[in-house]
Amino acid sequence: MQEPQQIRRAATPVTSWAPEMGGTFGVFVFAGYQPSTDLVAGIADRNPQGYVLTDRNQQTSWPGIYAAGDVCDKPLRQAVTAAGDGATAATELERYLAKMQKETGRRGEAPMIHRDTPQKEAAAVSEEGGLFSEEMKGQLRSIFDKMETPLVLELFLDESDLSAELRQYMDFLAGLTDKLSVTVSDASGEDLPLVRVLRADGTWTGLSFHGVPGGHEFTSFVLGLYNASGPGQQLDSDTLDRIRGLDHPVRMQILVSLSCTMCPELVTSAQRIAALSPKVQAEVYDLTRYPALKERWNVMSVPCLVINGGEQVLFGKKSAAQLAAVI
Repeated sequence: MQEPQQIRRAATPVTSWAPEMGGTFGVFVFAGYQPSTDLVAGIADRNPQGYVLTDRNQQTSWPGIYAAGDVCDKPLRQAVTAAGDGATAATELERYLAKMQKETGRRGEAPMIHRDTPQKEAAAVSEEGGLFSEEMKGQLRSIFDKMETPLVLELFLDESDLSAELRQYMDFLAGLTDKLSVTVSDASGEDLPLVRVLRADGTWTGLSFHGVPGGHEFTSFVLGLYNASGPGQQLDSDTLDRIRGLDHPVRMQILVSLSCTMCPELVTSAQRIAALSPKVQAEVYDLTRYPALKERWNVMSVPCLVINGGEQVLFGKKSAAQLAAVI
């Protein structure tokens, strides 16, 4: 049994055995109820207890200031919810900074990009509100030059700013190469905006993205194009045989955050499999934009993989070999 002082300092649940209660029970130990929010006093709105008030995107009452975790006014305070808040806040802050860069014309220096493989080239490309340096454009062109067949970016849009941003991104990419073209189709259904990757003959590759593929998912999207067009990232022979031997349809919905560092591996794995097998679909969702999906699948962390409408719901990153074994 811990001493009381040690228990008060515990950062994880304390679990005890209680036969009279029929088994184990857990106790979450708080460090305190007084939020450290003096930093935003007089700037962002707080409730009478001092917790910061935010909207569902973690933005405070002051533009450009976001809050996450236990300093926020919310019903559940656990590490997993704090991590989710942080991912949402980081993603929204990226969008806010990109918007400010576009409006003011000011932006930081572009990072250097390695040239040895398409994955390293794409991973170094960062979202800057659709504005890229000439060096970044050159790196993207070097990836597109490796692609073997043309692709069509089919857009489904509504009247939102997010749709306008998606159109800007896709037009930008198509302007860098004759391997890509953009078409807009009649929008219907939910989860807009959406971009689907088609072959030149109009058939779907199985790849799609709901939202705008920014942040870490910009890398995934570019690699998805490379995989769909060919030659694609290499896989071992056992994994290739498993994928090509699939005899049943598989729909994978991958729920991600644009600031999630573990999400791209699952996304690129799913896209690689979809590019190889006509039986497989890999549909990626920026979860911050589609809260109904978060509620439907009770998603507390990303990446989240939903297979065939909920037959399986899995969490965490996976390689192509691991994913092929699952499906």
